[in-house]
Amino acid sequence: MTATTVEPSETPSEPAVRTAARAAADRAVAHLLARQDPAGWWKGDLETNVTMDAEDLMLRQFLGIPDTRVLAAAARHIRSRQRDDGAWPTFHGGPGDLSATIEAYVALRLAGDPAGAPHMAAASAWVRERGGIARSRVFTRIWLALFGWWRWEDLPELPPEMIFLPTWVPLNIYDFGCWARQTIVPLTIVSALRPVRPAPFALDELHAAAGPAPAAGTGWDGVFQRLDRLLHAYHKVPLRPLRRAALRSATRWIIERQENDGCWGGIQPPAVYSVIALHLMGYDLDHPVLRAGLESLDRFAVWREEPADGGPADGAGTPGRTAEVRMVEACQSPVWDTCLAAIALADAGLPADHPALVKAADWMLDEQITRPGDWTVRRPGLPPGGWAFEFHNDNYPDIDDTAEVVLALRRIDHPDPARVDTAVARATRWNLGMQSRDGAWGAFDVDNTSPFPNRLPFCDFGEVIDPPSADVTAHVVEMLAWEGLADDPRTRRGIAWLLAEQESDGSWFGRWGTNYVYGTGSVVPALIAAGLPASHPAVRRAVGWLERVQNDDGGWGEDQRSYPDPANWRGRGASTASQTAWALLALLAAGERDGRAVERGIAWLTATQTPDGTWDEPYFTGTGFPWDFSINYHLYRQVFPVTALGRYLHGEPHRPRPRSA
Repeated sequence: MTATTVEPSETPSEPAVRTAARAAADRAVAHLLARQDPAGWWKGDLETNVTMDAEDLMLRQFLGIPDTRVLAAAARHIRSRQRDDGAWPTFHGGPGDLSATIEAYVALRLAGDPAGAPHMAAASAWVRERGGIARSRVFTRIWLALFGWWRWEDLPELPPEMIFLPTWVPLNIYDFGCWARQTIVPLTIVSALRPVRPAPFALDELHAAAGPAPAAGTGWDGVFQRLDRLLHAYHKVPLRPLRRAALRSATRWIIERQENDGCWGGIQPPAVYSVIALHLMGYDLDHPVLRAGLESLDRFAVWREEPADGGPADGAGTPGRTAEVRMVEACQSPVWDTCLAAIALADAGLPADHPALVKAADWMLDEQITRPGDWTVRRPGLPPGGWAFEFHNDNYPDIDDTAEVVLALRRIDHPDPARVDTAVARATRWNLGMQSRDGAWGAFDVDNTSPFPNRLPFCDFGEVIDPPSADVTAHVVEMLAWEGLADDPRTRRGIAWLLAEQESDGSWFGRWGTNYVYGTGSVVPALIAAGLPASHPAVRRAVGWLERVQNDDGGWGEDQRSYPDPANWRGRGASTASQTAWALLALLAAGERDGRAVERGIAWLTATQTPDGTWDEPYFTGTGFPWDFSINYHLYRQVFPVTALGRYLHGEPHRPRPRSA
């Protein structure tokens, strides 16, 4: 239940706002503390879209291991996300998405929903109206090809021989972002072997009348279309010894990157395709590698009880009854959630030696990665020292998590400060070593900016490279400032890059959060921490932009549609707790604590807090691939408001440390 929103005409007095903020912060801190795992970490649900659930069901069908309980529970979740027009969106309140709708429809058919049921007929009609299966993304058509619902010959070719391309050759696997690389390597095996399992039903109702053939591409698009035709010709008459060697090398590459928990990269898509690829290469389901892989996927499932929806598994006449619902997470975010929670609690006034913070620090210190990963391809001499996003992902630590973990550790009075100093020194050295040529930082790799991967006909599923971004660069700059390195030439290059990347309206693009509110909320605190005055023109432009896009209710929000359509959606959307907090963090850092925009934003947070100390936030404010893959981090609604309320009440937390010798 949500409290009434403050009306725009209301301007509460300063003492009343502070009193309400203090009470809200106390409730929110108590709620956050109660959510900590006994081991010291926090983890909120990571909600994406129903393709995760649909592909999980299709994987089980392909492997011949369907589970009636899983089918029924997953189907309930999928049905609950269907729009009134029959389609499925990729984020809350978003438009229908063709590929997501096709995959959801197939999954419900697997679960027993008949094609003639009203919700299914509405979905198939919606698909046909938009061109049918032929207009869906490549990944969707790959899943359909596994069952003969689409021809392998009509998919872009992805030869396993690319595993042999040296790193200086365009389109080698390290030209792709780590998430794409981990997905593409197993898919080269699938593409080469082209398996087909018996289809359990036909999908004629998802095909539309054939339209005109796509026009031939021009420029680079035409080059890659011709390359794809050549690769299709090669598939028919490959060099057999080379093809066999490539399949073996790709298989070995996959196995070498399996994590201790059985997953690959800590994310669902590479794990799913790696399981399929290894199974095709002769690994049976009882093999330890595949058994661990399948068990890891099961750990991505979130089970809960919800009212029965009357689907096939519920039968008729079940009003008032509950049933199991299963949602598959694309990833799990314990390191990210834990460092953000620790920062929030510390900034909200929790004592630095509080047992919860010390326990969190112990867990984070244990999670530091001290062995090489794929990032060494571009930085072979750099000692390790980063943190990953997930429980287990030693191959792919990321720069963003590493910066935020350092910021969290520096807020905590740990009983073994030397241990913290050692870990932070390793992390700082690693992050500095991962700086790209332009002075900024990407998420996982250095200079991962090749223009070619995104042009491949295969790569229509989202971002496949990892260029530097303003939000990651800002977090690194903020961390370096805390370590007394604000005047280091490498930090100054990062600051110069950020200043050059500011949009003309004063905002910054947000790569890993939605969107310009996130980018601006990340950059302004970093610039201030690094020594720029609040009067700096870039800071003032950012403040002006945030004031202009504040909603009438006092909060801030931004829809995912700001990625494809910034002209109409930049900084626009329903107010959310996390995005309101991001705007407040920027304004507070810029010295606007007593300004009306901050007062109204704090009033919105306190008025919309639920009685148990959290906030309702169905909207997706996280980003995987801009526009193509959106995320609702369920802990964002907690950690960022706590941080904003804390900084409003207690001031900015910057405590730069002297530069070590």
